[in-house]
Amino acid sequence: MIYKQEFRAMGCHMLAALDSASFEPAQELEKVPDWFEQWEAVLSRFRPESELSRLNISPEISHPVSETMLSVFQAAVQAERESRGLVTPTVLEALVSAGYETSFDSLPRAQYAPATSDLPRFTLAEVAWTVTPPSLRLPAGLRLDFGGIAKGWAAQQAMQRLAAFGPALVNAGGDIAISGPLLDGEPWPVDIRDPFHPGESLGLLMLGRCGVATSGQDYRRWQQNDAWHHHIIDPRSGLPAETDVISASVIAPTVLKAETAAKCALILGSSAGLDWLEARPSLAGMLLLKDGRLVYSSRFMQYLWS
Repeated sequence: MIYKQEFRAMGCHMLAALDSASFEPAQELEKVPDWFEQWEAVLSRFRPESELSRLNISPEISHPVSETMLSVFQAAVQAERESRGLVTPTVLEALVSAGYETSFDSLPRAQYAPATSDLPRFTLAEVAWTVTPPSLRLPAGLRLDFGGIAKGWAAQQAMQRLAAFGPALVNAGGDIAISGPLLDGEPWPVDIRDPFHPGESLGLLMLGRCGVATSGQDYRRWQQNDAWHHHIIDPRSGLPAETDVISASVIAPTVLKAETAAKCALILGSSAGLDWLEARPSLAGMLLLKDGRLVYSSRFMQYLWS
């Protein structure tokens, strides 16, 4: 039987599911919201008392950090490397300039402060860090926002904990980690929602052990000086990405790799983004374009139910 736990965390709707033959292991699901609360208390830029906020306001000082902070930072380093700088937590100043200053739930949907691309540019190579003991030191002018990397990391951690009790799936706001097939050997069904038609689907995926992530410019968006902005920053311009892709859904060996790849494909646009996916045999992707068309990488169709 599949047991589920739904809740809200990190500004998103969360779902944890566990396939178990008995109720006792399924009680582990009740702990999942607490796990996410603990992680959010470390990683949220919107909480002044969080470990990340304390790090951001004190540059040029070496801070002892938790294992959680170090692990997410290392995941971000890997994402920045794999994406060649397209996916990086160093874009916080650009997000704030574009209007994404507070949590999305409280963000004004109409704003009148123009964004600017005239901001200092950083990479994570400029952050000093050690593993033993865990520590981070930011250069002056750099603040971090882990964003989707934090969600993907949290989904992966929660899935791994639950997998000790049976096949598990954790969906952290579109970043999905799956431990393996269901108890009967069947794949998990995962629906990709249609942002143009609420309540409808772009396709049903049948998935085993993998990660899947969707990045889109349709959900977290607001108006600034009568122009629509979204939260996916292109580090090359320092502005919300100008792209013909509304949303990108990617299947990868892990949810962190899927999260990174989905952002890359969206930022690059449909032509370069599809080429980027095709050049990486472990990835499969689907892109929804502004004109409503769907384009697929060659490996995606094997996961699509028909």
